[in-house]
Amino acid sequence: MRMSRAFLATLRDAPADAEAQSHVLLARSGLLSKLGAGLYAYPPALWRTIRKISDIVRAELDRAGAEELMLPIVQPRELWDASGRWSRYVADGILFHFRDRKEAELCLGPTHEEVITRLVSEKVHTYRQLPLNLYQIQTKMRDEIRPRFGLMRAREFLMKDAYSFDVDDAGLDVAYAKMDEAYRRIFDRCGLRIMVVEADPGAIGGGGSQEFMVVADTGEDALLHCACGYAANAEKADSVPAGAPSGGEPRPLRREATPNVRTVEQLHEFFPDVLPGRMVKTVLYTAVRGEEEEDLAVLIRGDLPINEVKLANHLGADALQLADDDAVRRMTGAEPGFAGPVGLAQGVRLLADLTTRDMTNVLCGANDTDVHCLDVNAGRDFPEPPTVDLRLAQAGEGCPRCGKPLDASRGIEVGHIFKLGTKYSVAMDATFTAEDGTQRPFVMGCYGIGVSRIAAAAVEQSHDDAGIVWPAALAPWHVHLLQLNRKDEAQTGVAERLYHELVAAGVEVLFDDRSASAGIKFKDADLIGLPFRLVAGRTAKDGRVELSARCGTERETVAVEEAVARVRRLLKEALAGNA
Repeated sequence: MRMSRAFLATLRDAPADAEAQSHVLLARSGLLSKLGAGLYAYPPALWRTIRKISDIVRAELDRAGAEELMLPIVQPRELWDASGRWSRYVADGILFHFRDRKEAELCLGPTHEEVITRLVSEKVHTYRQLPLNLYQIQTKMRDEIRPRFGLMRAREFLMKDAYSFDVDDAGLDVAYAKMDEAYRRIFDRCGLRIMVVEADPGAIGGGGSQEFMVVADTGEDALLHCACGYAANAEKADSVPAGAPSGGEPRPLRREATPNVRTVEQLHEFFPDVLPGRMVKTVLYTAVRGEEEEDLAVLIRGDLPINEVKLANHLGADALQLADDDAVRRMTGAEPGFAGPVGLAQGVRLLADLTTRDMTNVLCGANDTDVHCLDVNAGRDFPEPPTVDLRLAQAGEGCPRCGKPLDASRGIEVGHIFKLGTKYSVAMDATFTAEDGTQRPFVMGCYGIGVSRIAAAAVEQSHDDAGIVWPAALAPWHVHLLQLNRKDEAQTGVAERLYHELVAAGVEVLFDDRSASAGIKFKDADLIGLPFRLVAGRTAKDGRVELSARCGTERETVAVEEAVARVRRLLKEALAGNA
C-alpha cells in the first residue's frame, strides 16, 4: 500500500478524552476514529490487524474442533426471560433494549447464550449428535455506563463467543480443557504476554471460570498472584488476612457518646486504644432481585473492605445498592455513620464476613445518632448472623495456597472461559435423549475472546514514547518502506524496485511515497510501529538501503539485491510462533 493513496492520516495531538496509551496511539496513528462515546470506526489499517486476530482465532478454534456460524444481533425478550437474565442485565444498565412497531420488546445482544441454547435445542435431539462446539465472531453491544480507554471499554465491539454442548460434566471438562489450550495458543500467536487467573463468572453465570489477562499498568482489573502459581482476579481472589488482636473474655456492653464521629479513622482517633481491626463496621445495602428489594446489613472487620461481587453472588441479587440516607434512617433509626448490629429495624437481613466469627468485645455503631457501643458480642447482644466470605482480598495478605504474601498487578481481560453446566439448558428446557432413553439437559460451556480489545491490549503492552511497537503477527503491514526524498531519482528507483519485489515476495509493505519531509516520515513510521523498516536515503545512489527493526536500536546497511531476502528471513523469525 502506498501512503500517498492510503486512507491513513496521522494526528499531531491525542484526542482530549484519550486516557490509555492504546487509545492515544491508535488515534494519533490514524488507526482508530471515534464516532461517539464508546463507538469507533476501524479504518483500513486497524481492520487489517483485526482480520489477522480473527484469522488466528478461527484457525485455533477450528483446530480444536469448533464450527463457525453466525447468530442474529437482535434478540427477543422472551428468550432472556426464559433464562432469567433480562432483569439482571436491565438492573446492571448495560442492555440496549427497545420495542419494535408491534410493541414486541427486543435487545441488542451483549452475548448469545440464550440464542445458541434455543438453536441447539431445536436441531440436536440425541446424544449421538454430541459433543458440539459452535462459535461466531460478531459485533456485541453493551451500554457501558462509562465507556473509556478506547477499544478496551466500548459500547460496540467485536467478540468471538463459542459454546460447547456435552452429555455430562466429564464431557464439559474435556471441552473446557480444549478451549483453555486453544486460548493459550491464540494469545501466544498474537505475541501477547498473558496471565491466566481464576475469575468470577458474573452475569454469565455457571461454575468454573478463568480469565486471560494481558498484564498492563492501565488494566481495569486488579489481579492478585503468587510465585507458587496462584492467580485470581481480585473479585474472585481468596487470601489469608492478618488476624485481629484478641478481644478476650466477653465484657459488659457499654455505650459511649461519639458526637460527629462516623468513620473507622475518626473512631480510632476518638478511641486510640481500639485498633480498626478490633472494630466491626456495618455496611447497609438494598439487594435487588427482579421487582423485589431487600434491606441488608453486612458486618465486616473495620480494617477490611467488602467484596460486593461475592456479596451479590451469595445473595443471588441482580444488583446491590448502597443504602441512601433515607434507607439508613429507616433501617437504623439514626443518622448515617452510626449503624451497628444491635437493635436494627425488623426485617433487615444480617450477614457477617468470616473474619468476624470469633471476635469478642468489638466496637460498633449503636443505631443511635452520635453514639457507639463498646464490648459488643455476637449471640449475646445481637443474634449470631450467618458468616460467609465477603471480604475483598488485598496485596500483602497471605496466599491461600502457600501463605506467602500476594503480589498485585493490573490486567486487561482479553479472554474468559466458563463452565455453564445446565444453567441455561434447565431454565430453557433444552434437552436431548440420552443413551438410556431419558431426557437430559445439555451440559454447556461458554468461551469469549475480545477480538477488537486484543488490538488495544497489544498496544498497551508494546509501545514506547515514540509510538506503537506492533507484534509481527498483528501489525497492519510487516515493513515500512520510506523514500526520504521524492525528487531524488536514485532513491525513487531503489524504493520502487523494493516495493514491487516485496509485494511479489508476499511481504506486506506500507510504502511512504509522500512528498513530506524525512522528519515527518520517520515520526509517522515510529508512531505506526510496523515491525521492520527499510529506508531509501543517501546510500541509495550506492545501491544500498538501511534496514532496522521497530523494537530495536540497531540499523544495518544492506545491498538492494539482498534486502528482500534479508527482510523475509527476519520476518520468518518474528512470525515463528504464528503457525
